[in-house]
Amino acid sequence: MDQVVDSFVIVNQSNGNRIILKTKKVLITGAGGFIGKSLVRKALSLGAKVTALEIDPSKAERLRSEFKIDVILGSLLDHNNRAQALNGVDTVIHTAAIMKESGSMEEFRRTNVDATYQLADEAKKSKVKVFVHLSSVMVYGFHYPPYITETGPLRGEENPYCQTKIEGEQALMPLNSPKKFGVIIIRPGDVYGPGSAPWVTRPLEVMDKGLFALPSGGKGIMNLTYVDNLADAIFLAIEKDAYGEIFNITDGKAVTWAEYFKDLANISGRPQPKSLPYIFSKGLVHVVGSFYKVIGSKSPVTAEGVDFINRPHPVSIEKARKMLGYKPKISYEIGMQKINEWLDAEGLILHSTNSKIIKH
Repeated sequence: MDQVVDSFVIVNQSNGNRIILKTKKVLITGAGGFIGKSLVRKALSLGAKVTALEIDPSKAERLRSEFKIDVILGSLLDHNNRAQALNGVDTVIHTAAIMKESGSMEEFRRTNVDATYQLADEAKKSKVKVFVHLSSVMVYGFHYPPYITETGPLRGEENPYCQTKIEGEQALMPLNSPKKFGVIIIRPGDVYGPGSAPWVTRPLEVMDKGLFALPSGGKGIMNLTYVDNLADAIFLAIEKDAYGEIFNITDGKAVTWAEYFKDLANISGRPQPKSLPYIFSKGLVHVVGSFYKVIGSKSPVTAEGVDFINRPHPVSIEKARKMLGYKPKISYEIGMQKINEWLDAEGLILHSTNSKIIKH
């Protein structure tokens, strides 16, 4: 049966059960972030009542102003904030996490593992029905076989983000109890789109500083995931009652870092990025890092970022295709055009450009 959206009623294709989202209350943590805002928009479009948990005051205020939703301002680490946010909630979509390239394991573990488990445990005790956790394809580390599936292997790589995302998943799965408390884990790829910090605004800032270079010619593979495609996949998983399951979610298209960043430079009016051998890239990171340390600022480039860009293979999304009927709606070409339009609206295009994206 086709999916129908009519008066906020969705017909579940898998079993025909009617899910009236207008009566459901959804909590989205980290709702003021790039991914979080897309999920708020999607949930509201489906008729859900949305509550947000957001630590940043300015982001919280923007959420209230733009979406007219209830926002609990505060840290995920605080029990009182979690309890207030969970009040009356049916579904939790948990996006809040520490997502830096590096840092102390203790800092990452406190949020990505401990607070994540506490939120889920308290959600279960509060009679929440569904808990969706956003993990990452980084649980596979920097070196994994082509088209790796959800069965792994998982590699922490001595990287706090990779390791704590693995530990977070392992902490949550024992809480899964279908019909009472369903846990769903989503492993997104490199989530991009208009306004994305890691894949749009930050690279352009590094380009403008003259520090942008592609390690090994940018031959590594991106697991590009347009943010709206990710939102579609998450709500499909909820609709399908995919409790106890883990899904890789990307756009299913292999694009090299060189292709992406050359297109980004083109549509933003920047010069084409230079290429450096891997060993020189590591050396540049050390030199730049030392300079920024002296002036008391955070370096825009990291050694972990160099390793990240050298990942050689895409991940598989066949499970999501088969179990969820997931079909990415926004193609790479359309995604880049939307970024171009956003850059133009924000006044971030430096020079005139024909904005043409080469089809790969």
